[in-house]
Amino acid sequence: MILTVPSFKNIFSAIAVVSEIGVNMDVFPTAKHLCSWAGLTPTNNESAGKKKSVRISRAGVYIKPLLVQCATAVVKSDKHPEIRNRYLRLKKRRGHKRAIIAIARMLLTAIYHILKKKEPYNPEL
Repeated sequence: MILTVPSFKNIFSAIAVVSEIGVNMDVFPTAKHLCSWAGLTPTNNESAGKKKSVRISRAGVYIKPLLVQCATAVVKSDKHPEIRNRYLRLKKRRGHKRAIIAIARMLLTAIYHILKKKEPYNPEL
């Protein structure tokens, strides 16, 4: 099932993701919880009504580099224009690194829904 996600053509990358997050998605209530656990969401540091640094958290030391590598691969290919176009829009506004993290979060959200609903990847959704 995970092999239907863009850039997960290698069985070893799919095995690495499953070994990190598992196949039972009842552990995570939503996809946002999984993304936060993997360290792909910004930290929340607010004091006296002022927001401070919005860097991504340091969690997910094994799964985050793998997802970033897969996101970089899918962005460079022309097979999935919907992901590439989203990356280019984000890159124009936010920069390369933040856009890649956003695409990695998008891939992890797709993996969450695939494992939760047990159906293959659908680019329309």
